[in-house]
Amino acid sequence: MLDRSTNDSLAMKPRLVLATEATLHCHVMPVDQTTLRRTRKLGLTAHEPSKAFQGYTLYAPMFGEGAVYLLDMQGEVVHTWQGPLEPGDYAYLLPNGNLFFLGKTPAPPGELFPAWPIFKGGALFELDWDSKIVWEHRDPAHHHDGRRTESGGALYLAIEELPAAMVPRVQGGLPGTEHSGKMWGDRIVEIDKNGKLVWEWHAHEHLDPATDIITPTDLRHEWSHANTIVPLPGGDVMVSFRNISTVARIDRATGDFVWKLRPPLLAQQHDPNMLDRGNVLIFNNGARRHNPLIFSSVIEVEPQSGKVVWEYRDATAMLSFFSSYISGVQRLPNGNTLICEGLTGRIFEVTPLGEIVWEYISPHFHQMQVFGVSNAVFRAFRYGPERFPRLA
Repeated sequence: MLDRSTNDSLAMKPRLVLATEATLHCHVMPVDQTTLRRTRKLGLTAHEPSKAFQGYTLYAPMFGEGAVYLLDMQGEVVHTWQGPLEPGDYAYLLPNGNLFFLGKTPAPPGELFPAWPIFKGGALFELDWDSKIVWEHRDPAHHHDGRRTESGGALYLAIEELPAAMVPRVQGGLPGTEHSGKMWGDRIVEIDKNGKLVWEWHAHEHLDPATDIITPTDLRHEWSHANTIVPLPGGDVMVSFRNISTVARIDRATGDFVWKLRPPLLAQQHDPNMLDRGNVLIFNNGARRHNPLIFSSVIEVEPQSGKVVWEYRDATAMLSFFSSYISGVQRLPNGNTLICEGLTGRIFEVTPLGEIVWEYISPHFHQMQVFGVSNAVFRAFRYGPERFPRLA
């Protein structure tokens, strides 16, 4: 015979089971398997108005339908452009207030080499405030970067196959990883407003196979892999070659290099900017650097001497600031620096002392080849409010 306490205990058990089942039905939810989206706060995460450069931040998710967003300092979207294609790979504001948008045209299956569809472009557009196309140029060989020129044309990067005789002469990379025995290099193209070729430069005619060496663990599909082209006053151009960790200035008249910045200073860098006093600001990705520690940094360099005169690293946890690919940097009018940590979709502003005073994480995630689900941002820009009279 059971005593009263035992009966009471048994009587309560069904109610406990039911409560547990109800709780499970109410609170069990699928776990978001995208780690960056699940573990990081998205949108605006920091803003110190007294120290940040006040304006608007422009960025385009690197993957997706081609939307370009303009944010206020509170991280709110105040304007959106809709590009006519997927990004290929970013957009920036022109002096006339229009948008220069690089688009990605479809890549036929098996075209060139496996990584080509990731970073190819194919089309350059100027869009007005309402996303209407006012100028365009298409070149299936275009990739990564392009800049509108003062004459109304454009300067951009294109890809071309290396002469077969040069392939075995190029040093570095993983042996035997040429694509079907072929290798590609870079071509710089300038066109006028009507799309007519006015200048071109071929990397394989000026790089040295013995000294412009592919980093050891890269595939030998490409020799140089340019990711940035910058027109300079007077006609010279500055270019960044990721696969050989080199930033160089090219004499437009001769095609020769005026100077080169190379390893061990650089490690698969992106987005060199020429500053007013002649120094170069660079996002130094840090992948495959000559150092056992893998981290990113932003450096300001005297190009003739190679001396670093300013550097940003994460002062609290050096290894927490890292993007192995893409990314960009911009020196702001107040002396601060806007940094785009590309693979994590993180855009943040630092003072000359390295203090973070504004930060935003892109909330736009898209599925793409190789990277998986990604909120990557190729580059981002901050503009003063005077550039947007419509928003006043």
